[in-house]
Amino acid sequence: MLDIPNDNNNKPLLLVEDEADMAREIENELRSLGYCVEIATTEEEGLHAARVCSPALLIVDRMLSGSDSLSMVEALREEGIRSPVLFVSGLAAVDERIRGLKAGGDDYLTKPFAMGELAARVEALLRRSNEAPATLLRVGPLEIDLIARSARRGDRTLDLLPTEFKLLEYFMRYSGQTITRKMVLEDLWHYRSLPQTNLVDVHVGNLRRKMDVGGQPSLIRSVRGVGFMLDVDLEN
Repeated sequence: MLDIPNDNNNKPLLLVEDEADMAREIENELRSLGYCVEIATTEEEGLHAARVCSPALLIVDRMLSGSDSLSMVEALREEGIRSPVLFVSGLAAVDERIRGLKAGGDDYLTKPFAMGELAARVEALLRRSNEAPATLLRVGPLEIDLIARSARRGDRTLDLLPTEFKLLEYFMRYSGQTITRKMVLEDLWHYRSLPQTNLVDVHVGNLRRKMDVGGQPSLIRSVRGVGFMLDVDLEN
């Protein structure tokens, strides 16, 4: 039975691990360092616990009862749960590490590992999450508030749908760089295989119409045969 504390002012660490011996070893190490630890053994338990107790950090085994826990972390990120996630996994290939980070993980530790290294990574992630976050992102005339989920171009507010906001944030973080359709489909829509679709072009078109009014130049330009680029120099 998963015991979830009611006092969210003392946020626990949530360990999602279905190997009993491994879970016990990690729990003992973290409790010896003074951390409060909650344990879930399935994706369903992990989702429920993360939603209810708002953990300070999640330690998640990539493979749970034969299933991949990436979908659990992706679901939490879609719901706006930003607690740091440390994946632990026997999948050591670089591609697997990349998949874990793209799904919303903040760090990735491969098995076998020393408990001291896990503890050090937990400490580093908690320290990073306790730092005051930058809630405003500014690129040229564009500004978005990551907390209020609002966006502006100059002195004009942009009325964006959630998908358009995510797309604009993505362009701003990669300003001046070519963004391929493949990147957008993988990073924002989490496609594992790439379908024949104009989904990216449709959403970019919608975003352009809301950003570019009254004769303003389009800041998102097409890169023929490749994708798109946010070029704020076009404003000048």
